[in-house]
Amino acid sequence: MDNAASRLPPVLRPDSPPTRALADLAERFAREVRGDTTGRLVSGITLATADLRAGEVFVAIRGANRHGAEFAATAAEKGAVAVLTDDDGAALAADAGLPILVVDDPRGMLGALSAWVYGTGADDDLPLLFATTGTNGKTSVSHLLEGILGQLGVTSGLSSTAERHIAGEVIVSRLTTPEASEMHALLALMRERGVEAVAVEVSAQALSRRRVDGLVFDVAGFTNLSHDHLDDYADMREYFEAKLPLFRPDRARTAVICLDSAPGAEVAARCEVPFVTVGTPDIADDPEAAASADWTVRILAERPAGTEFTLTSTDGRTLTTVVPVIGRHMAANAGLAIVMLLEGGYSWDRLRGALDASAGGTGRIDAYLPGRIQLVSGEHGPAVYVDFGHSPDAFEKTLAAVRRVTPGTVVMLVGADGDRDATKRHDMGRTSVLGSDILVITDHHPRFEDPDSIRATLIEGARRARPDAEIHEYSPPERAIVEAIRLVGEGDAILWAGPGHQDYRDIRGVRTPYSARELSRRALRDAGWDVPDSHWPVPYPDDETPDSDPLRPAFP
Repeated sequence: MDNAASRLPPVLRPDSPPTRALADLAERFAREVRGDTTGRLVSGITLATADLRAGEVFVAIRGANRHGAEFAATAAEKGAVAVLTDDDGAALAADAGLPILVVDDPRGMLGALSAWVYGTGADDDLPLLFATTGTNGKTSVSHLLEGILGQLGVTSGLSSTAERHIAGEVIVSRLTTPEASEMHALLALMRERGVEAVAVEVSAQALSRRRVDGLVFDVAGFTNLSHDHLDDYADMREYFEAKLPLFRPDRARTAVICLDSAPGAEVAARCEVPFVTVGTPDIADDPEAAASADWTVRILAERPAGTEFTLTSTDGRTLTTVVPVIGRHMAANAGLAIVMLLEGGYSWDRLRGALDASAGGTGRIDAYLPGRIQLVSGEHGPAVYVDFGHSPDAFEKTLAAVRRVTPGTVVMLVGADGDRDATKRHDMGRTSVLGSDILVITDHHPRFEDPDSIRATLIEGARRARPDAEIHEYSPPERAIVEAIRLVGEGDAILWAGPGHQDYRDIRGVRTPYSARELSRRALRDAGWDVPDSHWPVPYPDDETPDSDPLRPAFP
């Protein structure tokens, strides 16, 4: 395996972590202690020996194939002060020479344990915490929250699928929501850096796998629910139920619920904390339900530079602004973000004064949404948008947005994830072909699946929906974007859905350097179109260089 290409971003920790006595940790959390804990100090928690630092407790859990306790000796060599594990793990770690703290459920305890070690529990002095969940829009809402906080003059933090931000510092993300140990360490670092408010993207998997245990969010937001993640959940009902714990008192203090998708009404009915609702009648499954929400979003204008909308409450408060990307659903995301900030304690006058030109504000939200309907082309020639959307619902909404601002032909360029929810692939093909004039099928992350089979399933779904459609198939994607640009000209548009902000492709477990944004710009430039300069960070250490340019198409 190419270690340079496969390297994950680092786990973040506070610069000056608090120290706790191991004996106190054992007394509070362990059912049984094997070995001497006297005089040992704890400065952190980790699940992985790869990023373990001296002074940390190694939490060893059973994985899909192996038990983490098998690596206890490695943990000892790297300076771990103890192993915390279950009975099976204790037997495996017996010869590592470390104290062993035995518990019944180490993963289930990880959140509470991390909160105690880092001082990041519900009763500790933390920044304001905003959590967003839903199928689509989580990342966009999180970045919009951060952008608006910046306009309010608030020092902010962010944890999203795309990036982690700490008071302006940007770090590439590892998971949509970090493991509980990483999440608490990240919050401790943010607090150390003076962060006042944090936007966190919370996936269903994060709730199911207890990655946000030990946290109580000040405001939880719900965007929508549609077909996705049925590789992790048995059906849509189970997927829906996995979202609901975020709306209980042990997870959140208040909530803002979007009614644009049908499940929003059930989230509201079953929400166990105080909440308000927001709706966008122009895109809602049930326009009347959306119109009856506490806050409504109304679309005023859609332009390539952004979408203008008003946000209005039932008591008559109104704010008009622009979200800096196309799409009515992006206006809905922005409305949700604004109401979440209002529920978090930021005053209406302060929000309106920052965002509404009639109140002295900028008249737009100053936010950067990496890989979310991101326009990567120049002023002339075809418009090329790169988007992270990877569900049928996301395709439908984004294609509609591109259609409304494109006078000419709309081309959809798309692939699908391997080793992920295969049940949605026919629908991905169907929505792609129905929303576009020309469809180009290519590869995305094949992982350990046969990419030819993935493409065939997408094409089958498209052909069933439009037998007469113009459909092209190209592999690899480096070639596909070049061929797609040959199909378009001035006034036309390409939507490349799937890769978004990512800078790699997962091919048989290897993270191969790759950027859809840069590939698009290079293909446009090679076709004779002027494009804006970019500074894509090639992920190689300073002392290593690739054998060849990974972004150059591998064909004449």
